[in-house]
Amino acid sequence: MQALEALTAAREKILSAAAALPFEKQDQVFLGIWGIKDLLAHLVGWDYANLEAAQAVLAERLPAFYAHYDKDWKRYNALLVERYRRDDLDVQLAWVKKSRQELLTHLETVSPADFVRYTGVRFHGWRVTIERLLRAETSDEEKHLTQIEAWANASLIP
Repeated sequence: MQALEALTAAREKILSAAAALPFEKQDQVFLGIWGIKDLLAHLVGWDYANLEAAQAVLAERLPAFYAHYDKDWKRYNALLVERYRRDDLDVQLAWVKKSRQELLTHLETVSPADFVRYTGVRFHGWRVTIERLLRAETSDEEKHLTQIEAWANASLIP
């Protein structure tokens, strides 16, 4: 399924970029108030949020994370970082891999028809489907990959 392939590709690139960072960059802030471990914790949190969301949509319920909606998901992202951040980059990277695998394992049980099926769930007028949730996550991860690469490359310029 194309949505899963795009999601997997984006995550693999982020993992490679994060793992390639030198030790001295592991705690540097580069994205607002976030360093790489914070960004990775954010990804773990959204994996689990989307795992729950896929189950909710199939049960014709609004995913729980929508209760936290605000501009740019600022408070919810802060909650996710607080919950899922670890101080050791290797531990954080392992968790990012694990959370993605858990999400994919569940999504592989969902039929292709259910990925795109509209179950009547809406948020602010938008139809909520599993496919839309995954496209949003993929878009977010592609944006974060660009941010990581820009930051890593900027630091290479003398």
